[in-house]
Amino acid sequence: MVDDEVFAGGVNQVVRVGDTVYRPTGPWSPRVHDLLRHLADGGFSGAPRVHAVTADGFEVLDFLPGEVSDYPATPAAASEEALISAAELLRSYHDATAVYARTAPRAGWQEPVVEPVEVICHGDFAPHNCVLAGNRVTGMIDFDHARPGPRMWDVAYAAYRWVPLTAPTNADGFGTTAQQAARLRLFCDRYGLGRADRTRLIDMVAARLHALVDFMRTRAAAGDEAFAGHLADGHHLLYLGDAAYVRERRSMLEADLRR
Repeated sequence: MVDDEVFAGGVNQVVRVGDTVYRPTGPWSPRVHDLLRHLADGGFSGAPRVHAVTADGFEVLDFLPGEVSDYPATPAAASEEALISAAELLRSYHDATAVYARTAPRAGWQEPVVEPVEVICHGDFAPHNCVLAGNRVTGMIDFDHARPGPRMWDVAYAAYRWVPLTAPTNADGFGTTAQQAARLRLFCDRYGLGRADRTRLIDMVAARLHALVDFMRTRAAAGDEAFAGHLADGHHLLYLGDAAYVRERRSMLEADLRR
């Protein structure tokens, strides 16, 4: 057991204390905690349970054992098994939230609700927010960007991160367009994405990346130093370049996706 281990990366300082982690809370945290309690009550084991909120404003959550990838992706996170298990975990999570989403509050989340509401989107389902046991994705963390919305809002961003759908100029990515197309189809197959949604997936990926850049700029303008640093480092340029790339390579990506 490890005590007082500070995790690097991300925009929040997270400290592990034994079998729990302490994370800063925000105005949206009560919504996230209600979501996590719903998942726990329903038997969904891929998310941490919430235990308490401390007097100094930290949430106390389960520590999920395993490895978390940064970028470029670790060999485990880049494996086909990770791709498949990530898609299956996201589908299980969405299914576990579908009924809850019908009556979940529409206000109080960090970001506005996206219509049509079908599930509670995780909002940032990516290797840096997932836990792996070996090559298999077993858990998801950091629900700060959760909000009610359509499945596709999560699927598009998850596909972008896990395939990954990155331009050759993005050093965080890997694979040729043909290899990405094959991995994209595998991800969608294992999630169970329908044909109609596959026809609009590429546009949704690009839209999600533009929305991410807008969010970064808004937070930086509000004085958030972490996001200001991301902009200074040119992260937004990578996202915009990747959005242009998927649109440019649409025919190749969609040919395998629709087959």
